[in-house]
Amino acid sequence: MRRTLSLILLVLVCLLPAGCANQEIRSKQAILKDTLRAYAATIRWGEIEQAVSFIDPKVLAEHPPSTIDLERFKQVRVSSYDESPLVTVGPEEVRQTVQLDLFNVNTQTARSAVDHQIWKYDKATKHWWLVSGLPDISRRE
Repeated sequence: MRRTLSLILLVLVCLLPAGCANQEIRSKQAILKDTLRAYAATIRWGEIEQAVSFIDPKVLAEHPPSTIDLERFKQVRVSSYDESPLVTVGPEEVRQTVQLDLFNVNTQTARSAVDHQIWKYDKATKHWWLVSGLPDISRRE
């Protein structure tokens, strides 16, 4: 009986690190899912100032969006945000391509743009950051 109890305890101790690792992976995936959902909603609703907060602070400091780029977003409404499946590049990086259908409120014209997003996970803050910047809606693809 004592030997069986010791064996069960040994198995549980061995499985504990695997369980913690799985919990960390699940948590990281949940954070990613929530981040992507919030970012998509922000872009859909045209809240570009809010969307800037998803950009990695280091990237934002080096390459802040120009006033012209921010003003372009005020001229359009996003009528569709079509996400492709995520592509995992590494344990801390995923990529996603999004087709944006835009409607210009001034000219009443519709067009599309493609956003190639790169998201990286920061282990220290447990946060996913957009490192590719805001979508370039001036180009057509």
